[in-house]
Amino acid sequence: MGLLEQVTGPLAQQVAQRGTGVVVAAGVAAFLVCSVVLNVLSQLLLKNRNEPPVVFHWFPVIGSTITYGMDPYKFFFSCRAKYGDVFTFILLGKKTTVYLGRSGNDFILNGKLKDVNAEEIYTVLTTPVFGKDVVYDCPNSKLMEQKKFMKIGLSTEAFRQYVPIIQGEVEQFIKGSSDFKGEKGTVNISDSIAEITIYTASHALQGKEVRDKFDSSFAALYHDLDMGFSPINFMLHWAPLPHNRARDHAQRSVAKTYMEIIKNRRAGNEKEKVDIMWQLMSSTYKDGTKVPDKEIAHMMIALLMAGQHSSSSSGSWIMLRLAARPDIMEELYQEQIRVLGSDLPPLKYEDLAKLTLHNNVLKEILRLHTPIHSIMRKVKQPMAVAGTRYVIPTSHVLMASPGCTSRDPTYFPNPLDWNPHRWDAGSGGVIGNDVEEEHFDYGYGLISKGASSPYLPFGAGRHRCIGEQFAMVQLLTITATMVRTFKFRNLDGSKEVVDTDYTSLFTRPISPAIIEWERREKA
Repeated sequence: MGLLEQVTGPLAQQVAQRGTGVVVAAGVAAFLVCSVVLNVLSQLLLKNRNEPPVVFHWFPVIGSTITYGMDPYKFFFSCRAKYGDVFTFILLGKKTTVYLGRSGNDFILNGKLKDVNAEEIYTVLTTPVFGKDVVYDCPNSKLMEQKKFMKIGLSTEAFRQYVPIIQGEVEQFIKGSSDFKGEKGTVNISDSIAEITIYTASHALQGKEVRDKFDSSFAALYHDLDMGFSPINFMLHWAPLPHNRARDHAQRSVAKTYMEIIKNRRAGNEKEKVDIMWQLMSSTYKDGTKVPDKEIAHMMIALLMAGQHSSSSSGSWIMLRLAARPDIMEELYQEQIRVLGSDLPPLKYEDLAKLTLHNNVLKEILRLHTPIHSIMRKVKQPMAVAGTRYVIPTSHVLMASPGCTSRDPTYFPNPLDWNPHRWDAGSGGVIGNDVEEEHFDYGYGLISKGASSPYLPFGAGRHRCIGEQFAMVQLLTITATMVRTFKFRNLDGSKEVVDTDYTSLFTRPISPAIIEWERREKA
């Protein structure tokens, strides 16, 4: 082979490879351009007058996913201004119809089983995390029975026992935490509240045996379970991704631990307690079948996981808002002294209702920082929207956002201002929340349907959160204990709070969320 051939051979090969790469890149670019053009033309020329307007988007499949994901509330209000209360947007290739306002909440959250379905939406997330045969992995009638079993363990008598347990756990955490050593310091309050909420909930609802399991390794398993709720798992819940493999291992390990506790309880002939695990261990379905231990274990995972996200988020927001408003925190402290006595005795369940401002702080947190920004349902048959020409087809997913209603100036003047005193009687800060609510029994006792209220932090209808009362007791007790122990403030002394993280299904503060603390002299 000649010298020229030796040089030009590889060179020609390189040129050919580069040429092929250019052709492929050009082909991909042309495909993308064609896709965008066809997508835009279809939106302009193929409108269906009998379906809600589609939010304009450049790219197919992606649609408005990114804009929605960055800030759902900003997206919802922007679309409402352009299209009205009812509109459709493309979410990961799926036509998703949003219906805002009171009517939308009623239409979606109080929809009949024949019309809307939650199981088909959420089971891809919940079943791998909770386990089989519970929550959305069973017929709705069975889920209602399971809710009824657990609701019995959420009685007033149970709450009386839970309050001292919760206060004790908070005090024990403060005493043992390296972040609260000394008289003053700084803390990532979101991490601390996450620990406190899981310790208090596990001890109160599931017993000391479960609480004692929460060392670093067990907490790590719950973290791996938590990763199963990643939004990407709506599409890739089945994929052998690292976080899914960790989720599956954690589910098996945690379920096995619960099974062992249940077995030991049955063998020990220990006197039954008030916690929900005991309640489930003695429960029987309507067909005469006792609740299997495996289902009890899976319900225990669901009980802790479902409440942990919302309570942890709400508790963190309370502390962050108080750090931004030390004056409100001092008002809370003075309220405890005035109502409970200057010696600040141990909290009792009956005390919580007397602490009006404490309750109003929690209400205002749940209004402005509603734990779940979007609630989805699968359309099972075409649904006509009253007062419009729209009919929602079965190819669509429905989405409600009660958090939008609680940010509506029609009902809450200056809605983005965090103001607990808006809930004071006669303040004029809340409009239209005193309507008479309709109650209905979906199979686990009478509950408010919530259709008429602009304030629905715990949802509405058959899937309304059964842990609502426990969450209130838990968060009020945590707040009261922290208030009587500390003074909080922002590092820079401002009244600002951190931004909201919308990357999860649950709204939460962006982490880290660092605040200053100072121990009260009396504490």
